[in-house]
Amino acid sequence: MKNVFGDATLGGEWASVRLRLQGEKIVEADADGLTEGLEGLSLLEAAAVGGEPLAVEALAAALGPVFRAAPDPERVAVAMSGGVDSAVALLEAGPKAIGVTLRLWIDPDGPDSERACCSPDSVRLARTTCHRLGLPHVTLDLREQFYRVVVEPFIRTYAAGRTPNPCVRCNGSFRFGRLLAFIRRAGASRLATGHYARLVERRGELLLARAHDREKDQSYMLAALDPKLLGRLWFPLAELVKSETRERAAAAGLEVAVRPESQEACFLAGADYRDFLGRRGSSSRRGEIVDESGKRLGQHDGYWRFTPGQRRGLGIASDSGPLYVLGTRPKKNLVVVGPEQALARRNVSVRGKLYLPLRHARAKLRYRSPALPAEVEPTATGFRLRLLEPAYAVAPGQAAVLYDDEVVAGFGLVMSARKT
Repeated sequence: MKNVFGDATLGGEWASVRLRLQGEKIVEADADGLTEGLEGLSLLEAAAVGGEPLAVEALAAALGPVFRAAPDPERVAVAMSGGVDSAVALLEAGPKAIGVTLRLWIDPDGPDSERACCSPDSVRLARTTCHRLGLPHVTLDLREQFYRVVVEPFIRTYAAGRTPNPCVRCNGSFRFGRLLAFIRRAGASRLATGHYARLVERRGELLLARAHDREKDQSYMLAALDPKLLGRLWFPLAELVKSETRERAAAAGLEVAVRPESQEACFLAGADYRDFLGRRGSSSRRGEIVDESGKRLGQHDGYWRFTPGQRRGLGIASDSGPLYVLGTRPKKNLVVVGPEQALARRNVSVRGKLYLPLRHARAKLRYRSPALPAEVEPTATGFRLRLLEPAYAVAPGQAAVLYDDEVVAGFGLVMSARKT
């Protein structure tokens, strides 16, 4: 026998649930406000029970840490964010789908926390979507782990004068690692998500590839995923465009059909990253802004506020044209600036891994930047790129993703970039 407890607060009110379990069955329950009694139900069946919002929230808190279900080859776990994309993935997953949502840490001082894909409201909306379709939903509270694994490295990387991409870190290791662990205890055969990406076979390997909808393609953000994990994944939206996704949600009567897009770097809760870092203890010690020769041009109040390619916020007038951030030197507390042409880089060193042996590829060095043709040279720790066209604003710490036609052929983090 095992006793479990869950509680929840909302609008100044409080509710709790106490369960007594024997294996995967509930033998006793103290839970008011639900649409049906829990005694005799499996944990899977209990996860589909609705009721008053606060009571359902408390039940979810009780079930999350202990949830298990017997294996079923037809069961698909669907990562639910509370948005339209994951809702349509749930529709595609069939009658034995089970929704799972990660509750992650969000800056409590951010201005717009409810647009985040892991906010309390988003979790509740994901759960409501599942229950409306008669499907179970499980919430995994990973706030502390997320802060330690994703947020703290984000803060440290900026302090080191680099430019991190927390979404790549989250998707490439943290989020999918926890979700794939969940499908084992949920007895599911695979994990479906609402990402826009495809899975293709290339040279006998299952690899990630660009989605049909180029505007929504998320293969860059998922490129850190180990190809060995891809056999357990399914992207139901791979061949859809966003308008088709919303149409399918609307046809099913789901209120998320018109929900706005979630934010990138969701834990910032709508805040500018500079404001966030300032609140999290990054030093505002003043330093100098200099040109490439070391000539002093102005002052800054924190080198971590600047990233390569940035133009705004310098507060410097130049007779020779606009100035851009070329980089920072944390040990000397300097920000180096120069003309736009000084940003051009052709040689990039990357720490990472090639998924396919190749000598030529197209390299994408920022999420919003075009992929550029490059020669690829494998190294002991990753690969070097010789870009056939110059890239601008290459920032150490950002993700470098290699494409062989449509296929993700390599991934790593930019360590350094040179002009020649």
